[in-house]
Amino acid sequence: MSPRLTSTLLMAPGLLWLGLLMVVPCLLIFVLIFFERGIYGGIDWNAATLENIRRAFDSLYLSIFLDSAVIAGLSTLIALLIGYPAAYAIARAPAERQTALLFLAMLPFWTNYLIRTYAWIVLLNPAGLVNSLLLQAGAISEPLPLLYNKPAVVLGLVYSYTPFVILAIYSSLQRLDPAYAEASRDLGAGAATTFLRIILPLTAPGVAAGAVFVFVLSIGNFVTPDLLGGGKFQMVGNLIYDQFLSARDWPFGATLSALLIALMMILLFLQALASSRARGEHARA
Repeated sequence: MSPRLTSTLLMAPGLLWLGLLMVVPCLLIFVLIFFERGIYGGIDWNAATLENIRRAFDSLYLSIFLDSAVIAGLSTLIALLIGYPAAYAIARAPAERQTALLFLAMLPFWTNYLIRTYAWIVLLNPAGLVNSLLLQAGAISEPLPLLYNKPAVVLGLVYSYTPFVILAIYSSLQRLDPAYAEASRDLGAGAATTFLRIILPLTAPGVAAGAVFVFVLSIGNFVTPDLLGGGKFQMVGNLIYDQFLSARDWPFGATLSALLIALMMILLFLQALASSRARGEHARA
């Protein structure tokens, strides 16, 4: 058996899995864009139209996209600010401790996502642990509105997706040759200069990968805004969920989904481009 045939057979199960569960549903979504909602929901296959695309760019839905992008962007920034120092500390720890530290960083994933989100409701509600401790300490005179608002949603998203940032940046730090930092210090550069001019640029692919992970997962999330936001505002994920299951307007829901997929593909392309450029500069160095 030739090596090429062996490779093809080994890849076949994975390719079949991706084809059935990712490519086919995406193609179906793109097909639904060009049809109308039936009278009682579903699809009217006899009515082809471009109205769904025009409707998706209405100011109402664009404002929801913008609000979602702001929340996802803020969540991404905070996750990076938390995840980079954590990944750097793990990478600088003794080798025998790194596995245990990574295990602790990934430990939240051992618990169901809904349970973790409900735990934040228990912590942040007016009678929850956070307000109770602040009241007992005399720091506040009445419970703070910590729940059912945008900051609570950002907090939930950061908590849920920061481990992805830690893993991505840790991987880049592990591949970084320590000789670069040592050479920088030998030439008289301080710790801050070495980090800003050597370590951070060389780990930019990991930062970009982590940022794309958090942003894409956050902007399409509908569980966290629904639970921690209390349904007081909508993100794109909630809007798509409502179109498919409440309004039963599958063509318009497919149109919004396609826009989200297009945004994801653009971000992944930019991340791949940045990684390729960083590898090229690294090779020239």
